[in-house]
Amino acid sequence: MNAPTRERSLLRIQNISKSYGRLDVLRDVSLEVGTGEVTCIIGPSGSGKSTLLRCINHLETIDSGGLYLDGELMGYKERNGKLHELPDKVAALQRRQIGMVFQNFNLFPHLSVLENMNLGPVKVNGRSQTEAKAEAMRLLARVGLAEKGNAYPMQLSGGQQQRVAIARALAMKPRLMLFDEPTSALDPELVGEVLDVMRGLAQDGMTMVVVTHEMGFAKEVADRLVFMDAGRIVEQGDPRELLTNPQHPRTQAFLSKVL
Repeated sequence: MNAPTRERSLLRIQNISKSYGRLDVLRDVSLEVGTGEVTCIIGPSGSGKSTLLRCINHLETIDSGGLYLDGELMGYKERNGKLHELPDKVAALQRRQIGMVFQNFNLFPHLSVLENMNLGPVKVNGRSQTEAKAEAMRLLARVGLAEKGNAYPMQLSGGQQQRVAIARALAMKPRLMLFDEPTSALDPELVGEVLDVMRGLAQDGMTMVVVTHEMGFAKEVADRLVFMDAGRIVEQGDPRELLTNPQHPRTQAFLSKVL
């Protein structure tokens, strides 16, 4: 487990709310994540976990509050106490600092592994093809797929595709990595290879926010465990303490069904 740098939080979520019509998906959520810290978020389906990640990455808008990466308001400019959404190009520049790994890989099926990985660094970050390819090969080796650069997604197992997706996100050199249930679409025997890569990232000091149902991973790797329900953070704390001795009745009820 990492020793986060707490002098200044890398990610600060301040009183954000999000609704779809009359449905309140996030309700006054606040959370801080220190540099090098791994935060795992658990909770029932529909509790707002994935929406929170998408708001951090500005894939979803927020109705109120603020999200700050190293002190910079993400996705918005505040004027006269109101949020004004930034132009898409400006928001995209901010988003480059954040990598996101989804449940279902989201690889382009018509592109090889290397082409998938080089698209962002070349088109968005302006790197040369040579530089991008060298970095992609280094990252593929890091996730145990050095020999798969010329393969296509359909030729890979689900676990291999997800490892490519992680390497692709890392190729953009993010300061923060978001994982949205990265093992939920995998066969059970493939889960371990993805979690091993994530363990390695944590050991290397990558700041990570992970929505997961893998309680063993959360207990082993996370610095902080957050339980969400009905759009709110109900309880948070040390993973081993929270999993073995939850204080809130809702947390107790949830964990009694999943542990």
